[in-house]
Amino acid sequence: MGRKKVTITIYGAEQICASCVGAPGSKDTYEWLQAAIARKYNADVVEYEYIDINKPPEAGKHKQFAKRVLEEDMFFPIIFVNDEMVAEGIPRLKTIYQALDQHGVKLLA
Repeated sequence: MGRKKVTITIYGAEQICASCVGAPGSKDTYEWLQAAIARKYNADVVEYEYIDINKPPEAGKHKQFAKRVLEEDMFFPIIFVNDEMVAEGIPRLKTIYQALDQHGVKLLA
């Protein structure tokens, strides 16, 4: 029986957000988030993707959202669980964990 995948998308840039001085970079957050989720959840149903807002793929939704981040001066990294934005700027694990729970991702035994 196939289980539904959950996709975590992190939008960020090499340069740290001007309003997030002292916070880890977007790539560091991407790696940290994978490790934190793998310690608590059955991570085989979770997929990750990192989108550089300065070099987004040509795919429609990623390119459009990256443009929006830049135009609206949004704080990054921005984290989505499936199509729901769960963090902007410095992420909180509790909020991300709640989104994973809502999507039925199982805790480790």
